[in-house]
Amino acid sequence: MVKFLNILWLNHRDPKHPYAGGAEVRIHEIGKRLIQNGHSIKLICERWPGSKTLESLDGIEIIRIGNKYTIHLEVPFLINRFDCNIIIDDMAHALPWGSQFFTHKTVIGQVHHVHQNVLDFELNPFIAKTLTLNERAIRYYKAVIAVSESTKKALINLGVSRNRVRVIPNGVDTDFYKPMAKSPSPTILWVGRVKRYKRVDHVLLASSLIEKQLPNAKLIIVGTGDHIENIKSLAKKLGLKNVFFPGFVDEKEKAMLMASSWVVVSSSFVEGWGMTITESAACGTPAVAYDVAGLRDSVSNNETGLLVSDGNVKELAQNLLKVLQDEQLRAELGNNALNRTKQFSWNRIAQDFSDFLEMSG
Repeated sequence: MVKFLNILWLNHRDPKHPYAGGAEVRIHEIGKRLIQNGHSIKLICERWPGSKTLESLDGIEIIRIGNKYTIHLEVPFLINRFDCNIIIDDMAHALPWGSQFFTHKTVIGQVHHVHQNVLDFELNPFIAKTLTLNERAIRYYKAVIAVSESTKKALINLGVSRNRVRVIPNGVDTDFYKPMAKSPSPTILWVGRVKRYKRVDHVLLASSLIEKQLPNAKLIIVGTGDHIENIKSLAKKLGLKNVFFPGFVDEKEKAMLMASSWVVVSSSFVEGWGMTITESAACGTPAVAYDVAGLRDSVSNNETGLLVSDGNVKELAQNLLKVLQDEQLRAELGNNALNRTKQFSWNRIAQDFSDFLEMSG
């Protein structure tokens, strides 16, 4: 018998936030399907310039409070005011919400990736150390959803018992992301928020090596972030002739770029999953990525793409060239990537998510 749930979902950002990413796509795609199945969802998140305090998105009630700094101080005083029977603490950032310490209601944690060392890339040492210690409080959740096996392993290393972690991966909308005509010239695509830990500089360095052997190869960097000006300066310093920065693009243009590109690249220090990899795969575009947590989950090595040694720029360039220059390999990897996405439909992911909530709540 289906158990209808009133869900209170906590996350820093909502799907309409200017800096919304994979975590917010997941909330939207799973959330709207839970609504269709009869559940209700209130999403508490931070306010941002120009945002409304209250808004509805496909049945999800969005409640915006405070800002990215104060929201953690406000949430403990709010959660018991809502009529809900389950709370999801979504931890797209390093600081756990800790709702289980402020309510007797069922609380489930959701973790995209464990930050720990990645904090050293983005923050000063004192703040990084503080957040590193705070993140370890994830071990106090009785049930945790991880988006990948890599994240589950990191959670176990953090002290979370294995039997308290359930892996429910990210999905992809295969009706929206689908194959289209490829660009006439070799095209490499990078998509994401331009953060230091994403190591876009490695992609530029690899591109400088590629240009020497394949002068007509293009590199497109899609996205923006607090590290974008540094990346643009590096591209200029390297004298790259065929690198383009379209900045933020809407979903339709992003899907078109994913489909028309020959290969998608990811050079992150760590990811929870690598949603842009899966979205590109649904367009028949293979990936070349570093062999790190998250990316090794979304890329099946030598099947849907190629994984290279972490941090090895020369190897990254060599494997990108390999895909660009070998049409048969590129087609094989692209077809395999497309076929693999069939197991990651959002309908299936949402059903697994719903079953877990009903069992836990």
